Amino acid sequence: MLWHAIAPSRGYTKAANDLVRNQRLSSDAKILLLYVQGLPDDRRGAALSEHARALGITGRAYQKAKELLVTHGFLYEWRQQGGRGFWTTEQLLANVALSPEAAREARDGSVVPVVVSPSVRKPTVGQPGGRMAGGCEPVDEERGKNCSHPPTEPEARDEQADSSDPEAVEAERVSLSLRDMHRSLHLGVAEARKLVKLAVAWLRRGVAADDMRRVLVSDLPVGGVRSAVGFLRHRLVHKLPEEPAPVPKPEPPAPVAALAVCSGPGDEHLFRPGPGEDGETRCGPCRREAAWAAWGEARSAQLALEGDDDPYAHTPWRERVAAVQGAGVGADRDAPGR
Repeated sequence: MLWHAIAPSRGYTKAANDLVRNQRLSSDAKILLLYVQGLPDDRRGAALSEHARALGITGRAYQKAKELLVTHGFLYEWRQQGGRGFWTTEQLLANVALSPEAAREARDGSVVPVVVSPSVRKPTVGQPGGRMAGGCEPVDEERGKNCSHPPTEPEARDEQADSSDPEAVEAERVSLSLRDMHRSLHLGVAEARKLVKLAVAWLRRGVAADDMRRVLVSDLPVGGVRSAVGFLRHRLVHKLPEEPAPVPKPEPPAPVAALAVCSGPGDEHLFRPGPGEDGETRCGPCRREAAWAAWGEARSAQLALEGDDDPYAHTPWRERVAAVQGAGVGADRDAPGR
């Protein structure tokens, strides 16, 4: 392939090779980013959709390009409500990928991201300079002093849970995994440990790790969250489910009595005394038979005391019925006219 280029003297836009060769961005996303970068300051106040419309990128193509820019850290949006109640959306488009913290600082004006161009081995003019580690100088730092890290705040130490607790380990793992579901919920290890106790309360109330993760990342603000730690702490506190109702403990079964030998008549047999039958020596059938025998003896004694001229007084009822029926048949045979 032959290549020929004439460097323009004016009216051009600088683009980093990393941006042009970025395979994760589509051509529409790259063109839209470079188009906005080359605009004068007085024309950058319009919304990104208006610039895309000027390039003929509309509909699904614009939505896809915008989604790629947001996903890879080139575009940030913040939605906020003004004093009169109207909602406005503020957009930040950068020619380099920014972290959420760097994007907020660039929006607030505290830090202006500086793109350091790669240097060549032998500069054309001047002397080699020191290596540049970033685009801004540290704030509130005394030069020439090596200050140690500040001690951990007491409240931060109190919020950390025991790492040997399996529920605490699971809660920390869930907090750190939120970065994979939305980039604005990126937490460091120290930040995740501040939320361990709040997340453990969810696990102890029977909420599964996947369900808790789904609740924490659902219905996020359109422009992302400003502080991942503050946002997640608020949700963990205010969306904590209620405690499950206590499960009543089953009553212990009644003790089963041991088998005992029945003292009733007949062959030797065993029975189990029922509730309230402590000390009973006879089974149920033997007790019923003894009760009938006692009732029969008592009835015979009562009839003997009262006296009875009925010839059938001591005759069983079946024999009484047979005798009455026989007497009736004989009378019918001896009746007149037969």
